[in-house]
Amino acid sequence: MRQLPLGLGPDEPPGFDNFFAGPNAAVIDHLRGLERQARPAPVYLWGERGAGKTHLLRALVHEMQAPGGRVGWFDAAAPRNLEFDDTWRLLVLDDCQGYDADQQQRAFALFVQATTQGLPIAAAGNAPPVDLPLRDDLRTRLGWGHVFHLLPLSESDCRAVLRREADRRGIFLSDEVMSYLLTRFSRDLGSLMGLLNRLDRFALATHRAVTVPLLKQMLAEEGT
Repeated sequence: MRQLPLGLGPDEPPGFDNFFAGPNAAVIDHLRGLERQARPAPVYLWGERGAGKTHLLRALVHEMQAPGGRVGWFDAAAPRNLEFDDTWRLLVLDDCQGYDADQQQRAFALFVQATTQGLPIAAAGNAPPVDLPLRDDLRTRLGWGHVFHLLPLSESDCRAVLRREADRRGIFLSDEVMSYLLTRFSRDLGSLMGLLNRLDRFALATHRAVTVPLLKQMLAEEGT
């Protein structure tokens, strides 16, 4: 009989300290210093899926909210009529490439209001601003300030991230298991962390150590 694992506590919230910088250290340094700038220029992050764009935006939100600040967050799932709030300390525009016409209009209005108020703006998408499928005025404004390309991690960096997360969870992750993960699955961190989470839960439920045979069994039962 398989035992369903009890939650062992919440996952770490996205933060700058638990983001593996690798080749993107300059991006983190810039975001950390954003709050100290008098009238900061907008920041736009772009990169492939799983590069860590939303993680960094949420880390920035956490920094801004820590002293009791409020943040405006707009993405494709946000209310289309989201109104600007004078008490915000930051405006975030995430997944910009997915905005439809109405959302583009709302994002543009929020951007203009935030700029007028001297509010920091941080945005992200899957392509540089010039290549986004957006109206010209919004696309131009997203490219006004600092544009950072989040570079993918090397294999050694991916191994270090997996090792750190496995250690945090109390999992022994052998080199054999890591090599299997990195040679047969997508190397974007979102996918790797999701796979490690599933593997952790499966190992707890079956009372077995994390091994390649266990990983194969899990994938077979999931039909992956």
